[in-house]
Amino acid sequence: MIADRMLRDLIPTTLTAVPGVSIQKQAKIEEAIGLLIPYLESMADSLIVTGDKNEPIGVVGGREIVEKILANPSRSIFEDVIEKIMSNIVTRVSGTSTVRDTVQDWKNTGRAFSIIPNAIGGFSVISARKMLEVGKISMTDMRISELPKKKIHTFSTNSTINEVINAMLKNKTRKILLENTNQFISDRIIIEKIASDLNYLKNTNNFLEMPVTGFGLEYAKVITKDIMVNELASIMFGMQHPYAVFRDQVISPWDICLALLSERMQEYD
Repeated sequence: MIADRMLRDLIPTTLTAVPGVSIQKQAKIEEAIGLLIPYLESMADSLIVTGDKNEPIGVVGGREIVEKILANPSRSIFEDVIEKIMSNIVTRVSGTSTVRDTVQDWKNTGRAFSIIPNAIGGFSVISARKMLEVGKISMTDMRISELPKKKIHTFSTNSTINEVINAMLKNKTRKILLENTNQFISDRIIIEKIASDLNYLKNTNNFLEMPVTGFGLEYAKVITKDIMVNELASIMFGMQHPYAVFRDQVISPWDICLALLSERMQEYD
């Protein structure tokens, strides 16, 4: 089964293709947001925080940013240093790590993000998005209707940003659907709005009470046929911000990661 195969055997040419984006621990949160926006979901989900000797000492992603904003929705928080909000857990993998080892690490830490040494002496990253490459080259008879169903978390047109962020953190999800639609909001969308339109809350006194309808929602891919899991992985791999809706379920790259642990996901002979 593909879960017990080493990463270097499955994706040898692209294993270290995604560069790790790093930021010094003394850098301001505002600087981290500037780096996060282009990378969230499209390449990786977090930044690597480095110490005095440029060694990885932590990570920071959308979750840490929105948690901080929820606690203190003011301009002053963006002047704080990254070290104050980063997670101290840095998960490392190597070419000999298996798919199972990697996904299990992510289940334990609650973050689908690991660093891997590269040939130039730095670090590349492996994330749930990267695992879509493994999913699309797998051989399987598993259909997406067989993926474990999870509760769909939604918001209404009357919801505030406060309600949306609380729902994200409570339910440990980074995306929430607008009820009865395939539109969604994510931590990336919220962070991008703060940085671009709201100028890091410089002249905003009631950010958490803002209606979510003022934020630019995006569309999840609607899947109408019960296709194979590897086909969906291939479709999602081609999306900038992979997220899909099939009947009464939503599917993210993390669901593909969990599917890779099944004995029905095999390697082509």
